[in-house]
Amino acid sequence: MSKNWYVIHTYSGYENKVKTNLEKRVESMGMQDKIFRVLVPVEEEVEIKNGKRKVTQRKIFPGYVLVEMIVTDDSWYVVRNTPGVTGFVGAGSKPIPLQESETKLILKQMGIEEPKQKFDIDIDQNVKVASGPFENFVGKVIEINHDKQKLKVLISMFGRETPIELGFDQIEKI
Repeated sequence: MSKNWYVIHTYSGYENKVKTNLEKRVESMGMQDKIFRVLVPVEEEVEIKNGKRKVTQRKIFPGYVLVEMIVTDDSWYVVRNTPGVTGFVGAGSKPIPLQESETKLILKQMGIEEPKQKFDIDIDQNVKVASGPFENFVGKVIEINHDKQKLKVLISMFGRETPIELGFDQIEKI
C-alpha cells in the first residue's frame, strides 16, 4: 500500500481543531506508520488597513483538511471518527486520493514543497538572460539568494552597468 493525500470534510471553522485532534489521536493510537501529515490548506494574504500592512492566513478550502496517509481499515477508522470530521471526500465508502498534480499545486500555493532548483552558478560568473525584458543580455552575477531563488546580475545598458534581479529560471550559463 502506498501513501497518498486524501481530503477530509470537516465542520466549517473546525479545520484547525480537527488537525490538532487528529494529530493527538495518531500519536495516542500509534498510527504514525499509517497517517503521516495533516494540513489545513492556507495561504498568506496581505491586507492594508489604516496604512498598516497586515499579513493574515486565509483558508484556501474552508471546511477541508488534507491528510497524507496509507488507507487501511484502522487508519480510515481513526480519521473518520475524529471529532469534527464529517467524512472523506470521494464517491461511495472508499476515499479517493488526490492526484499528484493536484497535491503539488496545493502545496505550492501554500508555499510548501516547491521543488528547489539545483543551481551551480557562482558570484562573478557571466550568465545570459534567457527570458524577460532583458533576454539575450549577458551580465555578471553579483548576488545570489538561494531562499528566494533570485540573483542580481550586472548588465551593460546604454554604456553603464545596471543591476537587475532575475529568477534562477530566467538565466543560463555561458
